[in-house]
Parts: sequence; C-alpha cells; structure tokens
Amino acid sequence: MSIRAVALGLAAAFLLLPASGRSQNVQVQDYTLPNGLRVVLNEDHSAPLVAVNIWYHVGSKDEKPGRTGFAHLFEHMLFSGSQHVQKNEHFGHIQSIGGILNGSTNLDRTNYYETVPSSHLPLALWLEADRMGFFLPALDQEKLDVQKQVVKEERRQRYDNVPYGTWLESLLRNAYPADYPYHWPTIGSMADLTAAELDDVKEFFRMYYSPNNAVLTLVGDFDPAEARTLIAKYFGPIPSGPEVRRFTTPPPPIGGEKREVVPGAVQLPRVYRMYHVPKFGEREWIAADLLNSVLTNGRASRLERSLVYEQQIAQDAVGFTWEAEAGGMMIMWATAKPGVPIERVEAALDAELRRVAASGVTNAELARAKTAAEAGIANQLDKFAARADLINQVTTLFGDPRLVNDIIPQYQAITAKELQDVAARYLVPDNRVTVTFVPQPTTAEATMPGDMEGGQ
Repeated sequence: MSIRAVALGLAAAFLLLPASGRSQNVQVQDYTLPNGLRVVLNEDHSAPLVAVNIWYHVGSKDEKPGRTGFAHLFEHMLFSGSQHVQKNEHFGHIQSIGGILNGSTNLDRTNYYETVPSSHLPLALWLEADRMGFFLPALDQEKLDVQKQVVKEERRQRYDNVPYGTWLESLLRNAYPADYPYHWPTIGSMADLTAAELDDVKEFFRMYYSPNNAVLTLVGDFDPAEARTLIAKYFGPIPSGPEVRRFTTPPPPIGGEKREVVPGAVQLPRVYRMYHVPKFGEREWIAADLLNSVLTNGRASRLERSLVYEQQIAQDAVGFTWEAEAGGMMIMWATAKPGVPIERVEAALDAELRRVAASGVTNAELARAKTAAEAGIANQLDKFAARADLINQVTTLFGDPRLVNDIIPQYQAITAKELQDVAARYLVPDNRVTVTFVPQPTTAEATMPGDMEGGQ
C-alpha cells in the first residue's frame, strides 16, 4: 500500500479534452447521492466479477508544510479498522472470498479498490462505506502510532536505504518552492510523521474523506438497479463533509536550471532530469507524453538507441510523464556504464533533446508512440479493475466519466509539429532540475591531498 508508481511509457496516460468525434465504447450511468457522493456504473457481464473503486480527491498536494505524509498515512490507516470492522478484517473479508484489494496514494488523489465475485458486491460496498462513515469512532492513539511506524519503515525501505531512493524527493524539492504542495513526496518526512498528532489526523480525515469529496465506480457483472439500492443503503446515510477548496495554481517557473549532486551508496552514477510541462488534461501534456515515448520508450527510442546501443555509454535511458493536476512533469534518467563519466552521459542526453527540438520527430516515430499509447489504453479498458480506475480518474479530475472514451481519439489527433514545439518550449535548461547520484567517496579518497580546498 505505497504510492502507486507512475507507469513508464504510456499505459496510464491520456488527454481529457472534449473530442469532436467521440467513440462511445464504455457505456456508463452516473448520478450523485444527496450527500454529494458521485457514483458511476459500468455494467459488463463478460466475467462474474465486480471491480469496486473509490477515489478520494485528496493527495499530498492537500497537505501543509510541517504536516506532510498525511494522505499516504491514511491510505494505511483506513485498513486498520472502522467501527464495525476490526483491524485487518477488511483484508480478511475480501481475501476469504477470493477477492483482491489494495489502495494507493499520489500527489492528487487516494484510491481504494476491490475486485470480488459478483455475489459479494454487498460485502465490498459495506466495507467501503463503513470506513468512509465510521472510521473516526475506531481511531485511537495506538492505531495511529502503529501506522506511523509502518510508514516510517516503508520510507526507510523505499527511499532512504536503497540506491537512488531519494531521487524523486530531490527533484521535487528543487523544482518547487517550499510552500508549493508538490515540494514534498507523498511519503512525507520522518520529522512530520513523528510530529503527527491524533487531533491533526482526525481533522484531516473530516476535511477530505467524505462523500462529497469522493467518486465510487463499479465495473463488471452486476444489476444496476440492485447496485443503486445497495449504494443508497450503505453510503446514503453518511453525512457530507465541508466543501473542499481545490488547489490548482500552476507552479512558478523554475527560473534557471537547478542542480544537485547526491553522493551515496550507488555503484554507478545516474542523472535524473525533470522538466515542467502543462498540467494533465491540456493538449500540450499529451504531446509531451508522446514525445517522452519517442525519447525513452523501448529500444527504438531516441535516448536508448543513442546512449545505450550506439554510443554504449549508458546502462539505461528511461522516462515518464506525470499526470499531475496542478502542473505536469516530464522526468527522465540515464545510468552511466562502468568507467563512463556521468558528464558524458548528460551531454549525450542534452544533444538528443536539442536535436528533437531543432528537427522534430519522424512520422514513423510518432506512429510508433501512438500505437504504444493505444495498445496500453486498450489493455487497461479491457480489465475491470483498470477500467474502473480510469473512469474514476476522468470523473474526479474532469467531472465526466464519458471522457474515458476520448482517450484514444485525443492521442490520434496530435501532430509531429506539436511534439517538436513541446521540445523547443519545455525541454530547455532554464526549465529543468538536474539531480546526479554519484558513488560516495571512500574515506581514503575523501582525505587525499588537495581535496580539502578549492570547492567544486
């Protein structure tokens, strides 16, 4: 139950503007309960399963400096029991019937999901409703202390004590001002987790984990009339929460390249790059996403072909475009081969970015990127759980579940010229953060004559 890693490539990426020629593939019913809960139903009897997916429109973006990590902490806390469900019983109930479940958190949202046999839909809905409406009566200091320790251990294992583990934290810290809510990672800081008090946690829950800040989506083998009855029974009595003031302010310009060198327990140097791009949902975002595919997706991509196979100076060349609500990010990295200076890898990466900005992409490259996007999207729409998550994404962020049908048409509409324009406008030194991880010098190397003076 950690932050869901943003998929490399294009499997979960799409633009969500109104399309002129919408292809109605996914048929939905949607409505809103009196308490504000948005409900989306997608009936599909191709398998005897139902995916239940709920998005709360709260992520680390909704935290405050000094109180970071709360959204991710709640991802764990909501599995610790509610008024009618004992600790860990949520897992026990679902797994005992052969279902699967989990949760995840990112900058902008927290989700919980189950896939269960069709006959057990009432159980899944009751469990989700009980922790939405009856979590606080079961919350006590002991549960909070336990989950704080769990999250701290997760931070140690995934961030602090693994090679390159703090790469994202370093990029975000340099890319955004200290008071901008993308400045910190979803996991939060050790100091803030330690300082979190019971009253702080209760206040955070009351503000964000309410029906009017959530979307519930069902995909699969169910009767819509029966589902509506069950949803009204379990979720209808839960009162609305306060109105949430949504943060959508675009980030300020980086204003010149920010650089950081991180010595650490790594065997090979690696360079990370982050560029600000338009927020998820804008046309330039999808152009950036397709461009990132041209640059980093597979052996035929620009960076992997040049750095890994032709010049043979890098072990890998990887990237993704982040679907952030307030401001998008294009992130890429490359790991030097043994004996190759990281400066050479960085120079080669820059040369490829300048080349694509000056000369654009080929029709074959654009077609390949679009095909990869379409295949990934089609694969997600084919699976109940993934389809439910996509529907929840478009409904939560853009208000219309039917936009899930616009994904592929929006990719198809992008031109090669748009990719070149994005490269020329955004992939420039003044709009980037560079974080380089280098092997930690040994004690002998650190104390060699001449190392005590002269600066960097």
